[in-house]
Amino acid sequence: MSASAAYFMARIEALRARVSAAVGARVAEDPDPDDRFRGLYLSDDQAGVLFDPRPPLAGPLQAEPALEAWADVGESDGQLIALRNVARSFELDDVEAELLVIVAAPDLDPRFERAYGYLHDDITRRRASIGLALELSGGSPTLAHDRDRLGPDGSLVRSGLVVVEDHDRPFLTRSLRLPDHVVDRLLGGVGADPAVRDLRVDAVTSASVDSEVLARSLRFGCRLVYIRDRIGAVSLAFAAGGVAAMGCTPLVVDLERLPGATDPASIAQALDRAARLEGGMLVAGPVEALAERDAAAVRRFTELGVQTVLIGTRAWDPSWSNDPPLQLDPPDIDGDFAPGLPFRLTPEQAVRARRAAELHATAFGEPVTLVHLAAGARAQNASGLERLALRVTPRAEFDDLVLPERVVRELRDVVARVRYRTKVLGDWALKRAAGKGRGVTALFAGDSGTGKTLSAEVVAGALGLDLYVIDLATVIDKYIGETEKNLDRIFREADRVNGVLLFDEADAIFGKRSEVNDAHDRYANVEVAYLLQRMERFDGIAILTTNLRANLDDAFLRRLDALVDFPTPDQPSRLRLWERHLPSSLPREADVDLEFLARAFDLPGGNIRNIAVAAAFLAAADERSIGMADLIRATAREYRKLGRLCVQTEFGPYHSIL
Repeated sequence: MSASAAYFMARIEALRARVSAAVGARVAEDPDPDDRFRGLYLSDDQAGVLFDPRPPLAGPLQAEPALEAWADVGESDGQLIALRNVARSFELDDVEAELLVIVAAPDLDPRFERAYGYLHDDITRRRASIGLALELSGGSPTLAHDRDRLGPDGSLVRSGLVVVEDHDRPFLTRSLRLPDHVVDRLLGGVGADPAVRDLRVDAVTSASVDSEVLARSLRFGCRLVYIRDRIGAVSLAFAAGGVAAMGCTPLVVDLERLPGATDPASIAQALDRAARLEGGMLVAGPVEALAERDAAAVRRFTELGVQTVLIGTRAWDPSWSNDPPLQLDPPDIDGDFAPGLPFRLTPEQAVRARRAAELHATAFGEPVTLVHLAAGARAQNASGLERLALRVTPRAEFDDLVLPERVVRELRDVVARVRYRTKVLGDWALKRAAGKGRGVTALFAGDSGTGKTLSAEVVAGALGLDLYVIDLATVIDKYIGETEKNLDRIFREADRVNGVLLFDEADAIFGKRSEVNDAHDRYANVEVAYLLQRMERFDGIAILTTNLRANLDDAFLRRLDALVDFPTPDQPSRLRLWERHLPSSLPREADVDLEFLARAFDLPGGNIRNIAVAAAFLAAADERSIGMADLIRATAREYRKLGRLCVQTEFGPYHSIL
């Protein structure tokens, strides 16, 4: 038996004498001990033997002074005496602590059920009532001070340690009980409140997160702290680390998990009780989940008896509390997730990512590698962005690109800029001016089909990130102000993921501002100005593509981290593209002349791929190998799509095939 259980059961045993005396007094005062209906509930003979003397639990626990001396020694030796801890945490006096014992007794010894029923003159009422609890604790039902101990504003009831039932009955006859998890805690167990269990999250601390300022504030008695969260900050680890530095266990809860019908007052009481029972402090967020209901919901969490750390992205509203909180800004995420992987994860996400990587590696019977870590990190991405963009898992690599060496080098520079931004901007203290994000923005400019989208996929793949292709149809809106809202929604969701944003045909939304001739021009310029400001604050990675670089706003071009021009491929590059899309592994006729195709047709890679695929379908339909005639016919179709004429000077001896 634990020290907590031994101490509490000894208090129960000491209570037995008082209950026996109360039963004896009832028997002596009974005006009709021969009542033939007495057996319907409990006979006097039965009542008299309910608490026959029994041997004490152990030697030093025979008398209350000896019991307390034993508990003093135990605590000095580092043993947990739960009832004493609860009394200190909830600021209970000796009488209130004894009331806990009185109310809990029927849950631990069935004999108290029968005795309490006899004392109530009703065998069905097996729990202590307010009147009986006051009597057994030495109080008086006529004294306001004693009645208040079990009133709604008393420490026991207000904290939820004691639950008052039967509110339709007179005050003194209302039943009392302790929640099951409270009884378990008083016995030294780890019982959890079901109302809290689904809200709590793992508290992850990190040595790299400096929480000393928070710990110092809590150490000097600060009751309420508000941490202003932001993208790229480690708010939760900062809060948990500050509480842990106090030697306390943080109770961390996610308020977004609150069911819609939950009463904020009841959940605030449950969290306050749980934090005190665990001897810790409360860390709760985001506060917006409460503020969306009303200010009173937030106030419930700012007036708890336990030291509380709230987290939220909103500015603190003075209506949320009577006294202002200490407001602190959390540090930024320090360092990347793993060497070579540009994932910026909070400590909580990093722990989950490593667990996911281990599961992934185990499933394939492999040791954990960077590939598994990258997959685990991607699994931490929020799903909100997928409702606004198409997620693409990159398959292409740098070897798949057919581009001039200059362009490939510039693409590798973009990758390096992302990989080493923590080192350059953080370790080397070259972070840009205030208001600038840590993001990387690149523009890929060139004619259609020159490899811009494929290169974006290659960059994302080299970084181990997913590519999110923004659908401009979900962004641009004819109604004033709606485009900005859609863009803000995209950027807010993108800030929560480790991925690469791809804005295809970006000139549609990043176009030049024009002279203001009417209201439409004014609001169109506002759209561009907003987008420029929002891009500066973006901490992620964005790639924009355009066929019309000249149409982009000059102010936007100045804010780019990289600008890569994609030229139309020359003849040697076109030959490589034809060879790439028509490899020797395909069934090809001997008459296929790739050198002629590369020399005669000035086409970019995207069109060459279309021609190769179309020719393959023509050949497959006739169940034969790909021939030169198939490629010429497919080329003619691609020309017509582009609005170009199929002239003999280009098609040469193959013009007659058309």
